[in-house]
Amino acid sequence: MSVQDIIEQKVKQALSPEHLEVINESYMHRVEPGSETHFKLVVVSEAFEGQRLLARHRTLNSLLAEELAGGVHALALHTLTPAEWRERGGVPASPNCMGKAGVSA
Repeated sequence: MSVQDIIEQKVKQALSPEHLEVINESYMHRVEPGSETHFKLVVVSEAFEGQRLLARHRTLNSLLAEELAGGVHALALHTLTPAEWRERGGVPASPNCMGKAGVSA
């Protein structure tokens, strides 16, 4: 099972998200093709109601501690309640990696 699949499975089981995106952004960084080292997570869940941003991020960091201790180098977290998701209409695009220059794909 891929790291991306493991992350998706753990988040679904723990938070029953209304919306979930697990995006492998490794290709945007200076890593080998096919790597699973950089992820962007968009998690929309009622479980975040009443929680501050730091608590939401701690929840995901704890949930994915094994992956973060292993090969996952970066995890961009976008944690929203359903109302916040409807209000914002999405999340910002990720910037390109500054160190990517000179790396061939």
